Amino acid sequence: MYNFDEVIDRRDTGTEKYAELKQMFGTEDVLPLWVADMDFRTPDFVIEAIRKRLDHPVLSYTVIPDHYFPTISAWLEKLHGWKVDPGHIRYMPGLVKAQAFIINYFLKKGDKIIIQPPVYHRFAQIPRTNGFETVSNPLVKIKDKDGFLERYEMDFDHLESIIDDRTKLLILCNPHNPSGRAWDRATLERLAEITTRHGILVLSDEINAETVFYGRRHIPFASVSPEAAAGSITMMAPSKTFNIAGIVSSYIVISNPALREDFYRWLDENSFDLPTLFGIEATMACYEKGWEWRQEMLHYVEGNIEAADNWLRDNLPSLRLVRPQAAPTFWMDCTKLGYTQPELMQHLLYDAKVAFNDGTQFGPEGAGYLRVNLAGPRQVLLQAFELMKACGKFQ
Repeated sequence: MYNFDEVIDRRDTGTEKYAELKQMFGTEDVLPLWVADMDFRTPDFVIEAIRKRLDHPVLSYTVIPDHYFPTISAWLEKLHGWKVDPGHIRYMPGLVKAQAFIINYFLKKGDKIIIQPPVYHRFAQIPRTNGFETVSNPLVKIKDKDGFLERYEMDFDHLESIIDDRTKLLILCNPHNPSGRAWDRATLERLAEITTRHGILVLSDEINAETVFYGRRHIPFASVSPEAAAGSITMMAPSKTFNIAGIVSSYIVISNPALREDFYRWLDENSFDLPTLFGIEATMACYEKGWEWRQEMLHYVEGNIEAADNWLRDNLPSLRLVRPQAAPTFWMDCTKLGYTQPELMQHLLYDAKVAFNDGTQFGPEGAGYLRVNLAGPRQVLLQAFELMKACGKFQ
C-alpha cells in the first residue's frame, strides 16, 4: 500500500507550482492547485532506479539499451491493447518540443493547423510562435438537466466547413485537457474518416493516456483504423502518471514509413532523439515496476473525484465538477455565479486565496471555468474548497 494522503512541502525546490505563482497570478499568498502535476511522492521504484545508477561514479554518454523500446511497446500493448513495433517508437525531449519539431518538419509556411478549444494552451501557442495559422474547431457543450456542463463533443459539421487546401494538420488532445474527456471509439473513427479524406495529418497528444478512471481503457487514435495509423503521429510519456515531469521521458509513435523514415533520420542526425541517462532509468522503472502503483494511484484519485463532487454539491451548489474520465485534473463549471472571468479569478485568488488555472488559458471558450488539480492529498483539495466557501463569493 502507498500513502497518497502524505502532504509534502514542495516549496523552495524550483517546482513550477510554487516558483511561478507570482508570475502567473500576481500573488504567492495562495494554496496552489493549478499545475497539472502530482503532489504525490514520486514512486520509490523510480527513485531507487536512479539512486542505483548513481552508485556508479561515472555519468557518461549513454546509449539506448536494446530493451528500452521493446519495454515501451510491451507496456502499450498491456495497457491499451495497442500493438506497436518497437522500431516505430522514438524518444522525444518533451512533448511540447515534439510538437514544435513535427509542425516545422512536416508543414510549410502558410499551412493551417486545426485545434479544438478549449484545449491545452500550447496547441495554439507553439504553431503561432513558429509562424503558422491556427483555425479553431470549438468543442460542443453538452449540459445536464441542471444546466451544468456534462461533457464536450466534437463538432464534425463545423470541422468539415473550415477545411481548405491550406489545412494540413489537426492537433488532437486524447484524452482531452482540460475537461478529462476520454474520447470514445466512434468519435475517433469519425475524426479519422474526415482527416483521411482531406489528407490532414493528425498529431495526437496522448500524454494522459495512462491516467484513465473507472476501469476505462484509453483508445489511441492510431489504433482505430489502418487509415488513422497511416495518417497520424502519437505523442506519449509516463511523466503525468508517475510524477516524473522533471525527468524528460517522452516518446512518439509513427506507423507510416512514409512519415517515419525521413523524420526519424532527421531526428537522429540532429541528436534530438537521445534520451538522458535518468530518462532511460525512470521510464524503464515505470513500465517494468509501475503497474501496482498506478492501480492504487487511480483508485485514490477516483476517491478524490467522488469527494470533490459530493462536497461541491452539498456546500457550493452553484459550482459543479465536470466528472473527468481521464487526466489528473478536473474542469469546474462556475458559469452560474455570473461573474466575468476577471471577477472570478479576483475572488479566487484574493478572497479565497486559492490558485486554479484560469479557464480562458485554454481559449476564450473556457470563460466561466477553472481547471483544478486532482492528483494530491484529499485533505488539501477539500481545504481549497473550504477556503472558497469561507470567503462567501462562491455561494
